[in-house]
Amino acid sequence: MKNTVLKYGLYGLITGLILFLGAILLGKGLSYSTQEVLGYASMVASLSFIFFGIKHYRDKVNEGVLSLGKAIVIGLLISVLVGIGVAIADYIYTTVINPDFADEYLETMLKTMEDSMTADEFQIKKAELEQQMQDYGGSGFMAFLMFFTVVLIGFVISLISGLILQRK
Repeated sequence: MKNTVLKYGLYGLITGLILFLGAILLGKGLSYSTQEVLGYASMVASLSFIFFGIKHYRDKVNEGVLSLGKAIVIGLLISVLVGIGVAIADYIYTTVINPDFADEYLETMLKTMEDSMTADEFQIKKAELEQQMQDYGGSGFMAFLMFFTVVLIGFVISLISGLILQRK
């Protein structure tokens, strides 16, 4: 199991790093919502190695047998490695490539909210968002959120893959 997790996890990590940084760098002129879609697509593409890793383990290592629990464990371990790759890419982006990302994102969100809210609602939400960005807007915390998001999506993919690939 260890070799399968390392092999497919490293494939996913490298793919996640490349795709995530590529999406960020190539999508600079795009809206934040489009960049978000590209980011999630990069995560899912990187996490596709979960399915292939589970299938490889079942067919090549475990003689065609696989329980749902073992599939989920393999998938989660692969998703942790992919999450590390995406978190590294996010950290590099928010510290080296675009250290002003948090401020730019906040400014864009506030402009969008200002158009859709009353003045009083906007002032309340603005104060909340500014406080959140002060509390949680650091590059390390944002990288951790990306890691957690990838692992969470990886769990769902592991569960689906395990249900599809389990064989007794």
